[in-house]
Amino acid sequence: MNNIKVLTIGGSRNIDYFSSIRLLDLGATVTFLLRKPSMFETDETIQQYVRAGKARLVHGDALLKEDVKRAWTVAQGDDDKPVDFLISTVGGTPHFELTKVFVVSPPNLVMQSLLNCLKTFPTPYPKIIVISSNGLTRAGHRKLPFLLKPVSSYLLAVPHADKSGAEEVLAYCAGWEWDPQDSPGTGILGEDWKASADLPAPGSLKSAVVVRPALLTDGVCRADTSSSSKDPYNVEEDHAGRWTVSRKDVAHFLVEKVIRNWDEWEGNGSALLTEVLEA
Repeated sequence: MNNIKVLTIGGSRNIDYFSSIRLLDLGATVTFLLRKPSMFETDETIQQYVRAGKARLVHGDALLKEDVKRAWTVAQGDDDKPVDFLISTVGGTPHFELTKVFVVSPPNLVMQSLLNCLKTFPTPYPKIIVISSNGLTRAGHRKLPFLLKPVSSYLLAVPHADKSGAEEVLAYCAGWEWDPQDSPGTGILGEDWKASADLPAPGSLKSAVVVRPALLTDGVCRADTSSSSKDPYNVEEDHAGRWTVSRKDVAHFLVEKVIRNWDEWEGNGSALLTEVLEA
């Protein structure tokens, strides 16, 4: 893990932040693309790595292609070693609207941010980890616990459409199957997005993982605090049908399971991370 290079999109808080701290603690160099780098000014954990040259803060917006391109340049650094990982956990802060319930502005924030990352990819291509959500696809929604179905299909319909768009874009570039019925349509993807000359060719991305957690909580990392040798979360490629998982446990999974054992996960487009509720 020492000296790997990581670019994070969405690393100012939550899953990507906790993942980045784990990676920095293990010796990685992590570049953060941040709309507000000032939010780290009082974060001594980050600042100690900034002073050591291991954390790099880039002021920019993932919705702007040139900002993402600049972030790749900073992440590359001055040597010839390529960037190893892109971790994308972009997600806006939802606000309530009576007609659409919870919405994010812009409504294609996640999809467009990932699309800009893919359009500016350095070569060789880095490995990709994208955080999505449980129950996005028609098949996944059918397997949700009954009480979560209206949350997914109604309350979170707009944010979930955005994440579906991001998954569709990644599936196209990775050569994974994607059911057209799961497409969010041009309202999220725009017109003729596949025609972009700088988008990686279909099937050209061979190293990517999508993680679809259950409902996220702010709980502790049970994987760090548990005395049991068994992880306190379940990972199933189909669907675990559970309820919640803490953001810190998802970060543990990304670093300790996926990145450390990349060959076991590479090309997995449907890893589901869920936590069994305590009795």
